[in-house]
Amino acid sequence: MSTQDLDLSTQSTNSLNTGLSEDARASVVEHLNVILADHYLLMLKTHNYHWNVKGQLFKSMHDLTESQYDDMFEAIDEIAERIRALGYDAPGTFRAYSQLSNIEEAKMDISALEMAADLTNSHENLIRNMRKALDMADEAGDEVSVDLLTERLNVHEKAAWMLRSFNAS
Repeated sequence: MSTQDLDLSTQSTNSLNTGLSEDARASVVEHLNVILADHYLLMLKTHNYHWNVKGQLFKSMHDLTESQYDDMFEAIDEIAERIRALGYDAPGTFRAYSQLSNIEEAKMDISALEMAADLTNSHENLIRNMRKALDMADEAGDEVSVDLLTERLNVHEKAAWMLRSFNAS
């Protein structure tokens, strides 16, 4: 979904003179909006699984998901502030997030292993979206967004690896 579809494009501060063109900033923000939405919905899913995990893997899954949703909560603020620094309003409604992201809602009454697999898929989805955003930021010459996205890629690749390990044979 594009920034224009959410009526966010009119929120640009055209008086910015930071070395990035308006078109470059708009393109980067369009991708960062998706990354913000993905982070928010994945944080919500992770928190849901943290609360509702049961069984023999309760403690390990409960602890892992807590550290992951705490990290994502902080990252959401960093990503939104980057969008603001680029001169745009950050999306902040469930409607916008559900339109921007394709992270699926948490499933109810599933096992800890199914939760781990579902979260792995969501992290991998986010990783793919971050790679697209990273390419766009690099093409635009936006080193700050490149740095932010590179840091987040590392976090989510590690999270996916840890979650994937629950289902390893």
